Amino acid sequence: MKNVLFVCTGNTCRSPMAEAIFNHLQAGNAFARSAGLFSVEGSRAAENALKVLAENKMHLNHRSKQLAEDDLNWASYVFTMTRAHKEMLMDKYPAAADKIFTLKEYVEGPEGNIDIDDPFGGDIHTYRETFKEMKELIERLSLD
Repeated sequence: MKNVLFVCTGNTCRSPMAEAIFNHLQAGNAFARSAGLFSVEGSRAAENALKVLAENKMHLNHRSKQLAEDDLNWASYVFTMTRAHKEMLMDKYPAAADKIFTLKEYVEGPEGNIDIDDPFGGDIHTYRETFKEMKELIERLSLD
């Protein structure tokens, strides 16, 4: 079974939504977790993230988690939300570099903007747009 780790900044918006989307779509065929580079341990997911997931009938039981090396060891693939996240991970964990990508570059290729904007502090519409972008990418995700 493939293990996927989604990584963002605080582990309250993008990566938990991506985790929920992935686990919903995979239905047990692969498994995702999420973590943040600068997380406060144990925080709930952002209220608007939870609302958007509920609107799409996706469940998330989540508490934010700081990324640890064990998470990288567990993961078959690590998908970050931005190029900066990816570069930070590759600098800190060079041995895992072959499995670290931004989600967007893995699905669409390395050209152009490979970042998924952070909806943190945004209104529900902003979170819906982020959800839609990530869902479309995750639906196209092919794990070898």
